[in-house]
Amino acid sequence: MSVSRIGLVVHGGRAEAVQAAHVVRAWCHEHTVRCKDIDVWNDGGRHSAREEMAAAGDPDLIVTLGGDGTFLRGARLAAAVDALVLGVDLGRVGFLTEVPAAGVRAALDAVGEDRMEVEQRMLLTMRSSRRLVVPSDMESLMRYGRGPLLPPPHVRTDCEAGHEWGIPLDVAALNDVVLEKLVRDRQVSVGVYLAGRLLASYSADALLVATPTGSTAYSFAAGGPVVSPRADAVIFTPVAPHMTFNRSVVAAPDEPVGLRVLERSGRAAISIDGQLRGVLDPGDWIGVYPAPRRLRAVRLGPMDFYGRLRERMHLTDAPAAIADGTPAPLWPVTTPPPRDLAHLAMPERPGLGPGDRTR
Repeated sequence: MSVSRIGLVVHGGRAEAVQAAHVVRAWCHEHTVRCKDIDVWNDGGRHSAREEMAAAGDPDLIVTLGGDGTFLRGARLAAAVDALVLGVDLGRVGFLTEVPAAGVRAALDAVGEDRMEVEQRMLLTMRSSRRLVVPSDMESLMRYGRGPLLPPPHVRTDCEAGHEWGIPLDVAALNDVVLEKLVRDRQVSVGVYLAGRLLASYSADALLVATPTGSTAYSFAAGGPVVSPRADAVIFTPVAPHMTFNRSVVAAPDEPVGLRVLERSGRAAISIDGQLRGVLDPGDWIGVYPAPRRLRAVRLGPMDFYGRLRERMHLTDAPAAIADGTPAPLWPVTTPPPRDLAHLAMPERPGLGPGDRTR
């Protein structure tokens, strides 16, 4: 593809990210590509993703330099205008980012020469019984030691709004939408609906709805399943519920998850990809479901998600690997699959040419 404008999202607290940003700007100068830094904390104001992208000249590629949190900031921007996003890995976990800092110039060359793949990632959107607003007194508290909060989500004007179906909000969550308690000594009480039917009423610290991408984030920390980012599914996970049934539920993509704050509950906060975006009172509700659009992430080759999972979670250190004496082979097959298995997705083995892939 032809890249004419790049938006740069940099984790300014990391020296290696700042250095990598110099590399990106130099590449842009050499290739006569416009480059603009995007940072919601620069002027102390609060801007929607579309406002930030417009101020940056509507870049067609967002490059993030940092960890997964920085990538989520870039994804919010890219999803708003259907731009591409490329993540440069400078974090500790790195499930979302694509290339190491040392490979940023080569990655930009590959994008400029169209030697890349575009991976589609599910996004979540939502409706609410009312517009999301963060009370001013809470905003001042939440801003202590941090940058300004993101603005409340806009209402989508391209959707019908009805009393029972609520207000359509302009939201795009790559990881999750979380409803959580506001005070430590009081849980939230929530009725949870799947596909329009009551599943159960929960008292819990939080309840979250995640994408397959977000299954390795907060949902995973709360005991939820790991789901392939290639899957189409919606994952509901309760956090510290006071009930026997504490398992996640994996729903089909056309089965929305509704969360209604019950009458005797305390107030509840709504966070989208880790950012506080509103507060609900008893009687309020939200509905979470896949967005009609998807995030377009740059990939320079097939993603070995399970290899990354094994490395990031140190699964090679499992006791069974030692107890059995001989570790399990990293690659169980070394030859191309037979014709009846040619449709299966198998990762490319390192050191083999394109004609020798095991998929």
